[in-house]
Amino acid sequence: MQSNVTTLEISKYLCAAEELGRKSGLHITTGDDFEEYVGITSRLPGKSPTFPSFRPDCSDLLPGKAFWIVGRDPDGKVAHVQALRLDHLSNTDLAEHLGSLRAWFAHPDLKAGPGSSSRCDAPAARSITGLVAYHGDIWLREDFRGCGLATFIGRMAFGLAWAKWSPDFIYALVAGWNIEKGVVDRYGYLNREPHGSVLHLPALGIDDDEWLVWLTRGELLKTLRTSA
Repeated sequence: MQSNVTTLEISKYLCAAEELGRKSGLHITTGDDFEEYVGITSRLPGKSPTFPSFRPDCSDLLPGKAFWIVGRDPDGKVAHVQALRLDHLSNTDLAEHLGSLRAWFAHPDLKAGPGSSSRCDAPAARSITGLVAYHGDIWLREDFRGCGLATFIGRMAFGLAWAKWSPDFIYALVAGWNIEKGVVDRYGYLNREPHGSVLHLPALGIDDDEWLVWLTRGELLKTLRTSA
């Protein structure tokens, strides 16, 4: 397999992804100002608060290292959000990164709060290293669910992540119902293990046990080519 994809292939892939959204009435914008992003997500009825990993008061979300995607309906109201960030894990691995709380906070000792803890019990996380893209804060308004947009969500994330970073891995942390209902399959993730993030952040009311789902670089390349 070739180690890269052409600009034309990526363009076709992203155009196809955008077309999926457009047919359902979503107009897509992207950005890297996370003050703006949190301002948007904090006003969305029914959406859980954005985790510290995408909050600029908790994480270093530098331009070029993180971005967000927002979809608006024909009336200009927000109907979808998701965000991605790149972590350099060349000298560590994802299990250690998650377990140390650095996936959530640039300075855990200062920001995490008393009683906070995190661990990753997914064995494969020990092999996830290098340039690693995290895909999270995924939300779709209720009236847009059941319209086949899970495929759009994954394609937009994968295509833009590759165009910006060409990561060694891309991963997400998802609740068990996403596995049971096949949502992760429709996103396009091929690998999964339970207990990827067992996270307790009492100060934020977070007590989660989520699955780790991911694609390797080779799998991401194959997805980009076969879906274009």
